[in-house]
Amino acid sequence: MTSEETGLVYDPHVHDPEQNPNANLLNQSVNNYGTTTTSENTPAYHEQFSKERKLAIVGMISCCGLLPVFVSGSFLPTIPDIAEDLGTTGSVVSLTVSISVLAACIGALFGATYSGFYGRKPVYLVGLPLLTIGSIGVALSPSIEYLVIWRFLQTMGGAPGLSVGAGVIGDIYQLEERGTAMGIFFSATLLGPALAPFVGGLVTQFFSWRIMQLGLGFFGFLFFLLIVALTVFMQLFRFIICTMLPIGIEKRRQELQAQGKPESELKGFVWINPFKQLLLLRSPNLLGVAVAGTATLITDYVLLVPLAYTVGARYNIKSQAALGMCYIPIGVGNLITAPLAGHLSDRIVLKYRASRGGVWYPEDRLRGTFIGAGLLVPLSMVGVGIGATWGTGMVGLIFCLISLFMNGIGVDMVLSPIAAYIVDILHQRSAESIAANNAFRSILISLLIVPILPMVEAIGVFWTNVIAAVGSLVFGFAILWIVIRFGDRLRAWIDVGFSTAASN
Repeated sequence: MTSEETGLVYDPHVHDPEQNPNANLLNQSVNNYGTTTTSENTPAYHEQFSKERKLAIVGMISCCGLLPVFVSGSFLPTIPDIAEDLGTTGSVVSLTVSISVLAACIGALFGATYSGFYGRKPVYLVGLPLLTIGSIGVALSPSIEYLVIWRFLQTMGGAPGLSVGAGVIGDIYQLEERGTAMGIFFSATLLGPALAPFVGGLVTQFFSWRIMQLGLGFFGFLFFLLIVALTVFMQLFRFIICTMLPIGIEKRRQELQAQGKPESELKGFVWINPFKQLLLLRSPNLLGVAVAGTATLITDYVLLVPLAYTVGARYNIKSQAALGMCYIPIGVGNLITAPLAGHLSDRIVLKYRASRGGVWYPEDRLRGTFIGAGLLVPLSMVGVGIGATWGTGMVGLIFCLISLFMNGIGVDMVLSPIAAYIVDILHQRSAESIAANNAFRSILISLLIVPILPMVEAIGVFWTNVIAAVGSLVFGFAILWIVIRFGDRLRAWIDVGFSTAASN
């Protein structure tokens, strides 16, 4: 029987002494972990932001989150042109995709770590100029070596836009609204996958891939100027980006003081090890969803990185603008699904919480991932493999595009609830936990991207896609099921400072 005093999380198979001999020991651990609260105990901090102000905040951080997605998405359809311009091969240029994913990992970790100490705003004021300088460097690169260096800087500068943006969502939205807000944020940022490849292909077709990179630098600088203007002239930006609870920043300062650092050193730049956030992944819950998200997201790269050499080659699509349009279905799938998946996960949380008499079980949010991870993602991979191997004419091309659209829907049905779940269970360290998750995902993906084109050339697109589909089932769907089923036990096993219902 549950009540308002029941532990934060509850599962009768785990907590009922009649069903689990170890229930008493586990219940003691969980009761120490936290208690549930009613809506009357919602932190007053969330109420300081009106609905209109929250939407303004989401709009601002979405613009900054859109840029890094455009940086990655607009690059893919231009790979053949870059290879020809720099006198190399598509496989070599595709390595820069792998390196940029690694740069995104590092940038996200640094951004999230320092946003927890200095606040959200300074991270944007540093990251956007780096993106601008890197974009100009990429545009002027005379060789593949220079391209790699500047691409690394470009991607690292834009990377905090996603992790810090998710942290801002956690700052201003309460638990029952967070999935919907996260979905809106991801929906806006996922305009990138929908539009970036087409825009990149179109600009390359009629101008040059270098012009596209200069355009990214221009918009990075434009957003930087907007933030500076809001900071200096309107004093509105402190509400838009500096949303982190002051207690979070103060706690970090106290930690550094406890390490014996003088006050004068705290007033200047303080070195904080950003890779320390990866220790959060010692939690089986966080590691599990990171692995599941990676297994799901890598299917995007398996489809998109070699698209010019698979679907493009099969249907004789040589125009960069036309090739860019082939990327649109997967982006549209992302765009449509992100807010719906987030809202669905909120409804699932409310439904199961009510069924337990008000007890919050965080892993309920992940139940919304099942259709995407278990059905849409693997089927879409096989669909593209069939269409790009045996399809002919317009019917075959349409089949490929529909499969790409299904993949976009499936991937976001997994990633949106995972992001909201991570913020839920580590609310006070939301940006850091998102960054740790994204960093882990980026490291793995940067390694997994390398063999994609060689595999397509060696065993064909069909079997390459089948392998990715099986991987998404084993390491995506299955692991998510385990985290949902045994979430209580896993959190009781290793507690990395999980949030309670009271602190959400």
